[in-house]
Amino acid sequence: MNDLFDRLDRAGFGSNVHEVAADGECRVLRLDDGSGEGFMTMYRVFEGIYLMYNDFHLRECISEYQNAETVLCIDHCREGRIEHENAMGGRYYMEAGDMRIDKRVHHAGKVEMPLCHYHGITIGFIKELADRAIRREFPFLHTDLAALADKFCHDDREYLIRTNETFNLIFGQLYHAPKSIRLNYFKVKTAELLLLLDAADPTQNSEQRQYFPASQTDRVKKVHSIITTDLERSYTADELAELSGMPAATFRKVFRAVYGAPVYRYIKDFKMKAAAAMLISQRDLNISEIAQRTGYDNASKFSAAFRDVMGTTPQNYRKRQEDI
Repeated sequence: MNDLFDRLDRAGFGSNVHEVAADGECRVLRLDDGSGEGFMTMYRVFEGIYLMYNDFHLRECISEYQNAETVLCIDHCREGRIEHENAMGGRYYMEAGDMRIDKRVHHAGKVEMPLCHYHGITIGFIKELADRAIRREFPFLHTDLAALADKFCHDDREYLIRTNETFNLIFGQLYHAPKSIRLNYFKVKTAELLLLLDAADPTQNSEQRQYFPASQTDRVKKVHSIITTDLERSYTADELAELSGMPAATFRKVFRAVYGAPVYRYIKDFKMKAAAAMLISQRDLNISEIAQRTGYDNASKFSAAFRDVMGTTPQNYRKRQEDI
C-alpha cells in the first residue's frame, strides 16, 4: 500500500489538501478553501490503482496536483457541475452522467463548481505499478495503459463522454458498493471498465463538447452574481445580454453551458429555493412579502412558480416544515 500512497504524496496533492483519516486500504483527504471544503476518500484497489470518491461543497479552489506518473485517470460525475480549463485555454464542463478520460497532464490550476457542489468518482492508474497489477490479477486482460491513454487522449487532451448508459451503469454500481465486499467489488468493476475501454472506439463514443473562452464565461459569471444577489429585480433577456456585453444568443448559450440550465429556468429555481429558505427561517414574513422579496408582485404567480419548482405550495411547504 505504501508504494501507491507514497508516490502520490511525493508528487503532492497541494498545500491545501491534508490527510484527515487513514485505515488500512483507505485514506481520507480534505481540501480547504475559502469558499468551502471538499473530501476525497481514496481506496487502494491494487498497487498502482486507486478509486476515489470526490465530494466537494465549494465554489472554487486551486488544484496544485502534480502528475505523479499518472498514466490514466477516469472521472465520472454523479451530481453537480465542475469547470476545467484545457491546455488551449478553453473552458469545458462536466455534469451528471459525464465521464472523462485524462492523463492529468493539465490538471493543476483553478477549478470552479458553478453550482457550488460536485460529487463523483475518480479511478487512477500509476504507470508500471498498475501495468504489473493488471497482468498479475487479470491475466485475461491485455490492457496496455499507455496505449489506452493514447487511444483516447491525443496530444494529452482530455476525452469526454456524455451520458453513456453502459459506463453509467458501472459507476452507478460503484456509488452503492456493498460495504462488506467493497474492495473486491472495486477490483471486479475496475476490470470490467478496462475491458470495455479496450473494446471501445473513441470515434463512436465521444460526444463533441464545446469549449468556451474564459472571457465569455467570466462575463456570464458576473451577470450570475448580479441576478442572484438582487432577488427583487427581474431582468429581460435583452437586459441580461446587455449586462454581459454579448449578443443575446451567445449569452444564453454560454450561460447554459456554465450553469446547466436556460437562464430563466435557472433564475426561477434559484429564487424559489431562496424563498423556501425564507419560509423556514423568516416565519414573521407572510407569503406576499416573500413573493415581493423574490421579485413577484403577484402572490398567485409566485405560488405557481414555487409549486413548479418545489412540488408544493408555499403554504404547504411552511406547514410541512413546522410539523417536522
